[in-house]
Amino acid sequence: EANRNHFFIRPRKFGKSLFFSMLSYYYDINKKKDFDKYFGGLYIGKNPTLQRNSYAMLTFDFSGLDTSSEDEFKKSFSGKVQDSVRLFLNLYENIFPQAKLLIREIVDGKQGIGALDTAFNEALQNNVKIFVIIDEYDHFANDLIAMGEYRGKDFYKRMVAANGLVRDFYERIKDATKTSVHRTFITGISPVMLDDLTSGYNIAQILTLSSKYNEMMGFTQKEVDWLRDVTGVNPELITVDMEKYYNGYLFNAEGENRVYNPAMVLYFFNQILDYGRPPKNIIDLNLRTDYGRLQKLVKNEDNRNTVLQILRDNAVTAKIEDKFSIDMLNDGDYFISLLFYMGLLTIEGQHKFQTRLCIPNYSIKTLYWEYLEKFARKNSSEMKIDASKLNDTIYDLAMEGNVNDFVKYVSENAFCKLSDYDLQRFDEKYIKILLLAYLFMSDVYVPMSEYETVPGRADIYLHRSPLLPEIKYEWLFEIKYCKVSDSEEEVAVKKQKGLQQLDEYITSFRLKDRTDLRSALLVFTGKDRFEIIAHNF
Repeated sequence: EANRNHFFIRPRKFGKSLFFSMLSYYYDINKKKDFDKYFGGLYIGKNPTLQRNSYAMLTFDFSGLDTSSEDEFKKSFSGKVQDSVRLFLNLYENIFPQAKLLIREIVDGKQGIGALDTAFNEALQNNVKIFVIIDEYDHFANDLIAMGEYRGKDFYKRMVAANGLVRDFYERIKDATKTSVHRTFITGISPVMLDDLTSGYNIAQILTLSSKYNEMMGFTQKEVDWLRDVTGVNPELITVDMEKYYNGYLFNAEGENRVYNPAMVLYFFNQILDYGRPPKNIIDLNLRTDYGRLQKLVKNEDNRNTVLQILRDNAVTAKIEDKFSIDMLNDGDYFISLLFYMGLLTIEGQHKFQTRLCIPNYSIKTLYWEYLEKFARKNSSEMKIDASKLNDTIYDLAMEGNVNDFVKYVSENAFCKLSDYDLQRFDEKYIKILLLAYLFMSDVYVPMSEYETVPGRADIYLHRSPLLPEIKYEWLFEIKYCKVSDSEEEVAVKKQKGLQQLDEYITSFRLKDRTDLRSALLVFTGKDRFEIIAHNF
């Protein structure tokens, strides 16, 4: 790239830190003698660039900073910078003759981010080019944003505003790009801080949404297949649809391939290699840390409604903003863009000249359902959940083919608790959300919303867990909602339409002749009445 300063972000667990490690080994002047060892058999080893092994690598990782107070943050941030510069001078003692003296001066003077100038000046005097890498550049920013509207937001703004500590850090690097810093590469999860820094760091070329770099991180299907074979994973032990669970990410509508989250794939394969079976938890529990961040971001009612809309419709149409300020996170397109950068949404395609975004895979969708279920528990003192009783109803659904007890349980514990205000906007899609939220509390089924049967899409399909092959029955549910004021004729029309849809689903190519599949029409009236119409019991 013509610009030597790059900004590239991807969701958590996409291999950014490992990518930076690779960059370091490729460009590090101290690793020159080992170049063939690491890269000799690879494309980049056989086609080296002129600048390989020609830089002193100055790296920063801003994860794990103390954000409990401004004073602690300043101390923590300054300490991270100082430690990184000390390590830098120590690693390149062979080319910096004053390294030991400078390290003592940094420690004795407690220079903090002022240590940057010491490193840059030493490099300039010795004609050494520096490559600056910043990993997790926005980690603390996301933590501060999540603190809330007042404390976290103001705290954050003071750090990135003019004369703020963080802004000062980036301004010093920007100034050094005119002298000793010849390359920079910054990564993180969201572009929010880049915009708030404005002129403090406006030199970077943003590569994030480029079609050229769509597959730079993440695994294509071809790479997953290669990884499976080269590590010796037994294909017969892959009892889940990996594409549905881990694939689906697209970062440019013109990208050639969708990519898997690499950490999800490695987790799944490692479990098979270590234990000789697929993992009990198909979804890596480390992903769930994003749930906490999501919960804090949706304190705003508009953002909560956006999440509910995504769950209800399985997609949303919006413009992906390449950068935005913290002040914009309560606006529709900007909040949706943040969900995209966090990996909670991805590009599905184009719709009416706009980008249509969808939930990338089943693992991420589960995070949404967990958010919804926990949010419901927290915000409704009346919504009591008896896990034992709920599990009994789902067991009966799976082994006895009894759907009545489960629907009755959700009706009594969720639907009946709704207010009249809730009912004003109520429809069958909200019923589906509540039913799915309860189904996700059990590991018996893999609940799928809007399951494609071709023709048509079933409201809910309950696929047996791959770890519980003894489950007798899978289920298809079609849901209809009637207002209390609907006439008998209107209700009859909805019932007839629902039964016709179920007929289409179970006779489709994908589902026909399934003796273990049951289907039912669930008709809800108001908030306290329901009827289950057996279909193929």
